[in-house]
Amino acid sequence: MASLGVNIDHIANVREARKTFEPDPVTMVLLAELGGADGITVHLREDRRHIQDRDLNLLKDTVHSRLNLEMAATEEMTSIALNTIPDMVTLVPERREEVTTEGGLDVIKHKNKLRKIIQRLSDSNIPVSLFVDPVQEQLEICAELQAGWIELHTGKYSISKNKKRALELSILKESTAKAKSYGLRVNAGHGLTYQNVEQIAAIEGIEELNIGHTIISRALAVGLTQAVKEMKSLIINPRKDNILI
Repeated sequence: MASLGVNIDHIANVREARKTFEPDPVTMVLLAELGGADGITVHLREDRRHIQDRDLNLLKDTVHSRLNLEMAATEEMTSIALNTIPDMVTLVPERREEVTTEGGLDVIKHKNKLRKIIQRLSDSNIPVSLFVDPVQEQLEICAELQAGWIELHTGKYSISKNKKRALELSILKESTAKAKSYGLRVNAGHGLTYQNVEQIAAIEGIEELNIGHTIISRALAVGLTQAVKEMKSLIINPRKDNILI
């Protein structure tokens, strides 16, 4: 059974739209944890478009579950992680002009750089996950780099329909099994919603799903605690035979 990591970046997006002090993602985290969040995920971007350094520092002291820091593989971010010591670091690709993360890390292209960062974080007992596309060649390098964890990018699955979605689902299933055979632990996320999460939650071997936008959107109607409860229920009891649409 997969656990649920709640990404709270979009709470900070609302705050930063007015450059004010509310809503405060730090205080909202308690509501997510009351709803059953097993972890809290934040992406400290280089341009600080939503989560700020202040948020990360306070969350380190106040999160009761576990704190997963998504970050670019840069010297600045590595130094911040080493100073903060989150419960996990997930290395993700990052482009200033993108609205949201557009794909997985190219670990083949950047393996030498990633190897050094992974080693530095691991030496400080920070578990490292690599956000990657479900591609065998990428998974092989992840295992070579000894990151310990990967997070499979579910974006293509999330935007697909019918037969194409079924194909993407099968790729994710195969990639999960392959990664496990390499000794990697597997998380997944990106673009998952209340409508499409159950098939992913039912994949044997996936340990955690990281979900943000759809939960925060739902929270506008029912509140964050209830929105998290509803998502957690789908993940705990997924209908394996639900229709792909």
